Amino acid sequence: MSAASDAVQLTAPSNPVSQSVRDSLVVAKRNLIRMSRIPEMVIFGLIQPIMFVVLFSYVFGGSMQIGGSTSPTDYRNFLMAGIFAQTVTFATAGAGAGIADDMHKGLIDRFRSLPMARGAVLTGRTLADLVQTALTLLVLAVVALLVGWRVGSDGDTNAFKVLGAFGLLLLLGYAFTWIGALIGLSVRTPEAATSGGLIWLFPVTFISNAFVDSSNMTPWLRHIADWNPFSATVQACRVLFANPGQSTSEAWPMQHSVWASVIYSVLIIVLFRTLAVRKYRSATA
Repeated sequence: MSAASDAVQLTAPSNPVSQSVRDSLVVAKRNLIRMSRIPEMVIFGLIQPIMFVVLFSYVFGGSMQIGGSTSPTDYRNFLMAGIFAQTVTFATAGAGAGIADDMHKGLIDRFRSLPMARGAVLTGRTLADLVQTALTLLVLAVVALLVGWRVGSDGDTNAFKVLGAFGLLLLLGYAFTWIGALIGLSVRTPEAATSGGLIWLFPVTFISNAFVDSSNMTPWLRHIADWNPFSATVQACRVLFANPGQSTSEAWPMQHSVWASVIYSVLIIVLFRTLAVRKYRSATA
């Protein structure tokens, strides 16, 4: 009787929340170990944003007008918030391709056979991608400083505001990885996930205030750019970095960009995590 009771206690489920957190961390650790064993994944992920910094800074720096100034330095300071935001959102394609690859190789089926929380597989994957994104952002910030980017170039700022800006960038990146997770679960191959993860990102990032002042756009395009969640984070970072190019638009996301950035990112996480977990359960049912 005692042995039976012990068996029941051993097989009884633990607290669902703590089990989900524990399982998510285990999956995240597995993905981080995998990344460390394939360093080219991280290296190639760094090359593209560094190229964007150098090319946009030096090729377009002298021809873009920011606040009436055509100074390359002003444009460089204006540009960096957009490059940072673009970098964290482009991690979406990698997240989708990684999940699609796990599905294609049958790894998800093996996870399914284990007594683990269903959403932990996706949460662990997105957390590992967040760590990689943070590393990329750190390297990119160093490169930006080397090419002349400076915080406080258009006002006063402090370390807490700068850290807050990077926090908003990571929150946006984490939100977009859930979109990538849903795409990865919805296609059959990693190649399709990569294509599907990038094709919608280009209009999102370019119809925004990331690379040009949205006030110079046609009215209908300017409204799209001002209400773009991507633009809200870019604008919030410029405010917190005290860089030039802070919007004069009356659109609510531009006037309250920090709050808008947080609200947009949280809504994206809630919506697409729900859809991704539901898709995961139906795909492995």
